[in-house]
Parts: sequence; structure tokens; C-alpha cells
Amino acid sequence: MALPGSMRAAVYKQPRVLAIEERPLPEIGPDEVLLQVSHCGVCGTDLHLVLEGMGAPGSIGGHEFSGKIVAVGPEVRDWRVGDAVVGGASGGCGRCVYCRARRPSLCSERSAYDPGFQGAFADYKKMRASELLRVPEGVSLREAALAEPLAVALHALTIGRVEPGQRVLVTGAGPLGLLVVAALRARGVDDLVVSEPSELRRERAGRLGATALGKPEELEAPPMPFTVVERPFDVAFECSGNPHATEAALAQLAPAGTLVIVGTGMRRPRLDHNRILMNELVVTGAYCYDADGFRDALALLESGGLKTELLIEPDDVPLDGLFEALCQLERQERAGKVMIVPGPQMED
Repeated sequence: MALPGSMRAAVYKQPRVLAIEERPLPEIGPDEVLLQVSHCGVCGTDLHLVLEGMGAPGSIGGHEFSGKIVAVGPEVRDWRVGDAVVGGASGGCGRCVYCRARRPSLCSERSAYDPGFQGAFADYKKMRASELLRVPEGVSLREAALAEPLAVALHALTIGRVEPGQRVLVTGAGPLGLLVVAALRARGVDDLVVSEPSELRRERAGRLGATALGKPEELEAPPMPFTVVERPFDVAFECSGNPHATEAALAQLAPAGTLVIVGTGMRRPRLDHNRILMNELVVTGAYCYDADGFRDALALLESGGLKTELLIEPDDVPLDGLFEALCQLERQERAGKVMIVPGPQMED
């Protein structure tokens, strides 16, 4: 197929300023492919990058995407033009102690910032062929763009070692929190409480299977470090990035309970170390993915066990609507995952 010489992209300029610009089409190397982006989800990290100024001027964000291959490098053997794919994780170096322990998200050679990264808030994106995964039959490209954030949610469950029969709390029912709720229900957790200030998001969490809903101010505040709340939780997943939610979630745990920090935030919580000590609590983070996280996420999507119509906002947003979508998420006017569609709607 004939390809254009340029593409549109949403380019970060400065805090709260995005510009839609024409950029050169990415040039692919011998082991790379060029994708035409179908859908790209808006992540909470994108809010930090664009609205809070963490982004690098001139950068193009977007890392939760699906698309179709439109060009392949000469050394690519397993992929063809027209294949529907998602971009997976890099997999790590494969040599360090963390990679050998199947924890590639902690790879010693990882970098928090890749100056050469160009995300999928654009018409096209290049990828290493080795990092692609095929979209299963029966999964739409729109649904497939959930693979990355769903892999994040599944990794949180792995880190929390959550099991059916446990009592579980989720604080924050934004797009990531809702994915955690859906993943917990798919894994058989049926005692699941969600704490969320937004009525819109609480309602969505209930439709996804949360067994009880509440507001943050309704969580108990035990007076002493050794005091345990009346109905404590075995595991709490903090998905909002709000420091007060992190502090409150810690206070809800049973002895030997686990707090998994999943949501990112710029403000830092103050954790009661005496409570952690006296109750032998575990406080941990969940960063990125399991070694097979993307495959597991695609398999769960293929199974039909997720209510994707509740996890994804009903209206797709064009590229020039990205900034307003970020602001709507900041104002908590949307509950589920917002999908950006840079170009014309693709056929699955």
C-alpha cells in the first residue's frame, strides 16, 4: 500500500498545552514494522505528563494501543501487512537477576525515560517485530487496546497474591481501578469493596461486580496503630494515586495484610510505620507487567469474561479531542478508558 510522507501527531509543548502537528512518517529498521494506529487508550500517566508537566517538550505520548501493520522491515519473518496487533512489553534484557526470576518490569537495564520513544497518539507508530502480539480472533481492535492497562491490573493481582475467599478493598475507581475490579471478579474474588469519591465511578464499579461501594470519608480511621478496623481487608489495591487514599487503605488491613500501590501520583503519602510494624503488614508497588502479562490479558479479553462495554467509554475521541479528554478525566467526568482514534475507523 502507498504510504504518506507525513502523519498527524499530538505533540506535548508545555504543561497543559498539546498541539496537533504534521510529523515525518517513522522510518523502520530491518527488524521493525510500521503500524497504522487504530485505538490508543488514555492512561493516568498521560495526565501527569501533559497536565502536570512531567512530559518532555516535543514528545508524543500514548502507550495503550492497537493497530494494523502497514510495512515490515526486510528481516521480519513472522508478520505481514494487514496483521492486527498490539504492542507488548520489551521483555527486559533476559540476563539480569530480575529477568531470570521472571520479573522483567524490574530489569536492571530498564530506563524510566526513553528519549527515542514516539507513542501512539499519532497516525502511525513503529515497533520492533519481537514486541508485537497478535490480536485474537473475535477481539476487536478497540477491545485489544485494553491489553496494556489490563496487563498492569493483572500484575497488581500477582503482586498482591490475591485469592478467592479473601476480603479485598480497591481505592479509586478510575479507568485503572475499574480494570482491577474486573480482573478481581474474573479471578473469583467475591468480597470486593470499592472506595471512590465520584458517584459516576462508584456506579460503574458496582456494575462491574463490586459487592459494596463507599466514599473515602466512610472508611474507618482507627485511633491507634494496633487498632484493627471492625471488618478488615486481606488485600488493598490503591489505584487513585491520592496520598490520603494510600494512608486510608493501609489503615483498613487485617494483621499480615497487603497494600499494593498501583496508581501513580505526584504527592507523597505519610504511612504509619508503627501500624506496619505491629500488624506485620506488607506494603508494595506493582510496576508494569508479569512476564506473560500481555498474553494473559489478551486471553482474558478473548474469553469474553470481561464487560468491556463498561471498561471502555462509549464514544471514541479523535486526535484533536485528546486534550479535552485529559481534562475530563482530571475532572472525573469519565469513568472508563477513553480511546483516542487518530485516523479513520479501521475494520477488524
